[in-house]
Order: sequence, then structure tokens, then C-alpha cells
Amino acid sequence: MSFGLVLPTVALFIAPPEEPAAAAPMPVVQVSSAATPQSAAPEPQVEAVAPASPPGSAPLDPLVDPAATASQTAPATAPTAMEATAGNIEATPGDPLEGFNRAMYSVFRTADQKIIRPVAMGYKHVVPKPLRSGIRNALSNLGEPIVFVNDLLQLKPGRAIRTLVRFLTNSTIGIGGLVDVAKTPAFSLPHHDNGFGNTLAYYGVGPGPYLFLPFVGPTTLRDLLGGQGDGMVLPLAVGKPFDRWQYLVPKGALGALDQRAESDADMKALLDGAVDPYATLRSVYLQNRTAEIEALHGRTVAIGTGSLEDPLSDPASGAASPLNDPLNDPATAAPSSPDVPASDKAGTPGASAGDPPARQADPLKDPLADPAAPANP
Repeated sequence: MSFGLVLPTVALFIAPPEEPAAAAPMPVVQVSSAATPQSAAPEPQVEAVAPASPPGSAPLDPLVDPAATASQTAPATAPTAMEATAGNIEATPGDPLEGFNRAMYSVFRTADQKIIRPVAMGYKHVVPKPLRSGIRNALSNLGEPIVFVNDLLQLKPGRAIRTLVRFLTNSTIGIGGLVDVAKTPAFSLPHHDNGFGNTLAYYGVGPGPYLFLPFVGPTTLRDLLGGQGDGMVLPLAVGKPFDRWQYLVPKGALGALDQRAESDADMKALLDGAVDPYATLRSVYLQNRTAEIEALHGRTVAIGTGSLEDPLSDPASGAASPLNDPLNDPATAAPSSPDVPASDKAGTPGASAGDPPARQADPLKDPLADPAAPANP
């Protein structure tokens, strides 16, 4: 059945109740047509009203209010306008690829919940902690030459020497880095991160757009390129086995599983209660990177202040603590200067300074009491 037949048929069932009333005069027209020739005039009017108008077309009934018909058709065009503006959401400054990044973050969250986290937690429960610590220390020790090179590129010879001594100490006394001997009080050479991303930032290269990639995590264009440079140091400088997939794949898999397992509690605390987990993770990453870059120049940045402060904090609150009890009486904040008439402070008018006050300003006193009445003893 074609839509041309269906629509008029449906219109007969959904026609407004006024149409049957309009068709009622038809018997009168048929009776009066034989009496006078003038009674045939209503027939064209009945024929003009009888056909059902298609939905959406202008009504033919002159008694129908055009404004009511327009109001009924207005909601049909409203969703179209909303759909036209649904995608016009301005990107966050520093995150021009937010739509792509959010899609990648959604992919990561799905893969993390179904695959990555279960495997990482299984690795944590199956592999003993001393062995996991040994693998972590060994992988960290293999990254010390990269830290050493970037310390030199940043013109920090003192840090470079400490990094070199740490690497030699753990590679020998620490059994190839399985034991982090250098961080003990006997040596006091803790590990510090450094890479080509830091070196680029140290010399003024901007971070570029923020990125979130499923197998990389939160990063920026600068840090992504710097990470690729870090990964090329050992393959180019040493060669075999650091340029073989038999080394690269297990190293990447073990490092990712160990990092995911060790950071599980922190990720849950950070993201589970977040209204927008993507924005929360982005903010934390960018704040930490800003602090690391500033530390290279000997400056410190208070996390949560400046341009990366909490967007929900009240800028007009000044130095007030955000945890103040909202039920506290603001009038009690400055007890040293209450807004009390001088006569109340000194007791009665004309009293000397040494006389005890006859009345105290009571914020809970009866508002109907006569202030001119003498105070009770």
C-alpha cells in the first residue's frame, strides 16, 4: 500500500472532532436542493471541506486557527535546531583534539576494565612482590643512560655525574639493577626521571596539543615525540639486543602491567568519584608536567594554583578555606569589633569607662524588647 493512500486514511481517524459537526448539514442540503435552486450553493462548500488534508499542509477549514496549527508543527523543527548545534562545543584550551581524545579514552577505559586491569591484577597476585620489585628496578636501571644524556643536554653536569654513579652502582653491586642499592642511605642517589620531552621543554618548546592514546595514555605532542627519542637511544647506541622485538615486546608488556598494577589504587581514588574522569586525568597530567618543567629551572609550582587551578573554586573567596563550615554565623567572625551601639558597650549612656557594662549585645535577645527599658540587675 502506498503512503498516498495510508496518510488520508489515517487522517480520517485522527481528524479533529469539529469535522463530523461540519458534515452534519449534508442531509439538509440534499432535501433543500429540490425546493429551490439556490440551496445547491452549499454543495461546493461541503466538497471543499470533505477531503482530508495531508499532514503538514495548510488546513482548508476556515474555522481552524492557523496559529494553533503552527504551534503544533513547531516541535517538529525544534530537534533539528538542537541537532544542528549539538556538535558546536568549544574545545578546552590546550586540547583542540578533545573529541578524538575522548573517543580514545573511552576505548582505553573499555579495554582497561575488560582486559588490561584483570591481567595486571593477576600479574600482581601471581608474581611475588620481590620478583616484581626486581623487574621494576632492572627496567628502571636500563633507563638511566637516557637520563644521563638528557642531564648533559640540559647543562646539569652535577646531576649527570650522580646519574652515572647510580647506574654503575646498581649495575654492579645491585646485580644488574635487580636491587636498587643506590637509593639506600649509604649512597643517597635516588632515581629521577628525565627525557627528551623535558629537554625540549627546558629550551622553550611548547607542549603542543594534548593527546590521549590507548597504549600511551595522557601525553602531549612534545612529550610523544620526546618519548620516541628516548626509545631510540639504546637501539642506536648499543644495538643488539635492544633493537630486537624479542626484547622490546616483553619490556613494554612487563613495564605496562607493573605500572598498571601499582597505580590501581591511585587510579580508583582519582577517577571513580570524578564527574568527568577524562577532564580530571587531563588536569592532573598537565599540572604534574608543568611542575616537572618548572623544577628543571629551579622553580616550584603549587599544584592547584595558577592557570590550572580548580575551575569550580570561587575566585572571589580570597584566602578563605574552602572547607569552612557554611553554617557558621558570619557575625562571629570578628568578635573584637561587633556592630553594637556605644551605649550597649558601655552599659548606660553617660557611664564611665570603669563601670561594668549593664547590658551585653545578645544576638538571640527578644526582638520585641524595648531597647530604652532599663537593664535587669
